[in-house]
Amino acid sequence: MPAKVTLWTDYVSPYAFVGKAGAYELERDYDIALEWRPYTLDIASFQQSVEARDSHHWRRVRYAYMDARRFANKQGLTLKGPKKIYFARPVNAGMLYAQRHGVFRKYNDSAFERFWKRELDAESVEAVEALLIEAGAPAGYAAFLAGEGGVEHDRLRTEAEASGVFGVPTYAFDGELFWGGDRVGLLRERLDEKGVKRR
Repeated sequence: MPAKVTLWTDYVSPYAFVGKAGAYELERDYDIALEWRPYTLDIASFQQSVEARDSHHWRRVRYAYMDARRFANKQGLTLKGPKKIYFARPVNAGMLYAQRHGVFRKYNDSAFERFWKRELDAESVEAVEALLIEAGAPAGYAAFLAGEGGVEHDRLRTEAEASGVFGVPTYAFDGELFWGGDRVGLLRERLDEKGVKRR
């Protein structure tokens, strides 16, 4: 039976975007069941609103994007900084709908790529539904988000925080958290120590 690894992610996080390839490689290399889960960051709550940020915060933000672009460039990815702070509940809950309809990988790749090219409004239910349909899912996402999908998204966010998640990407394996794409090496070590088979 494959070992369970959970990956908490957010489409509007540059570090989740550049960490996606590492997650695919992990899944390819190990006999694991990698469960992708949305964790919608409330950015203003920990980085303050744009209006309230001081020069120290802006230096940190500029550095974070510079660093993420380095990783993006290594992968041939386009990473354009967003023009506003997004609350990405619609696009992140879209992950759950895509999984339900067997089009997760196509949706996952498209949602990340288009958001970071500034071609997708992460807050637009209509834009997310169009992307889901393009990926092969049936219509009906808006109703899903307004009902059980929105409830499930919010439940998962609470579950993530109760387990200690505070940022993305975060992997959870055997009661341990590994935050950031640069911690995948540590997770690989732990998988090896636990005897998880390599494919």
